[in-house]
Amino acid sequence: MTPSSTEDAQMSVTEFEQIAHHTPETVTLEFINGKLEVKQVPDGDHGTIIVWLMRQCMQQRPELDLYGEQGLKIESYRQGRARPDGALVPRRHFAGKGEWSDPDGVLMVAEVTSYDGDTDSRDRREKRDGYAAAGIPVYLLVDRDSNELIVYTNPHKGAYKARTTHAYGAAVTLPDPVGITLDTDELKDYAR
Repeated sequence: MTPSSTEDAQMSVTEFEQIAHHTPETVTLEFINGKLEVKQVPDGDHGTIIVWLMRQCMQQRPELDLYGEQGLKIESYRQGRARPDGALVPRRHFAGKGEWSDPDGVLMVAEVTSYDGDTDSRDRREKRDGYAAAGIPVYLLVDRDSNELIVYTNPHKGAYKARTTHAYGAAVTLPDPVGITLDTDELKDYAR
């Protein structure tokens, strides 16, 4: 059962930020839906997929940057803190913003699923809903269990109203404000 209010949360956002600040670099913490989450250290394929995405974004939209693991305040969703695998923003957008930034100006967040028991609730539901509640226009989920890219768009009242699913190998057009077409053929090399 997930907390229904900040009163049901395991701790306050301030307490979480203090813990996260003193956590070793080998551990990544998030505060989603009122509870502390430990994000698994990515494997090599996970990291390679993020680099693949970064390269395509830079080639097609050099005026944008894809930041990995930038902390976002997703407070509109029960005072959460998330570190997406990628956050696409105008160049230098996060300069001077500190460890946890407001989601205003974020064009897209991207997550690559991990092979752990929490990926279903974390990446496919809780983070998706948090990003929608924060008004982030596009959520790209690279789902390594199904070998698909899932594109969520049109956030409204805490939910994405549109969802498209694409198998690895398809050309995937990410709508405005992203405006990038991903050649996903390379992702077949990382399928299990």
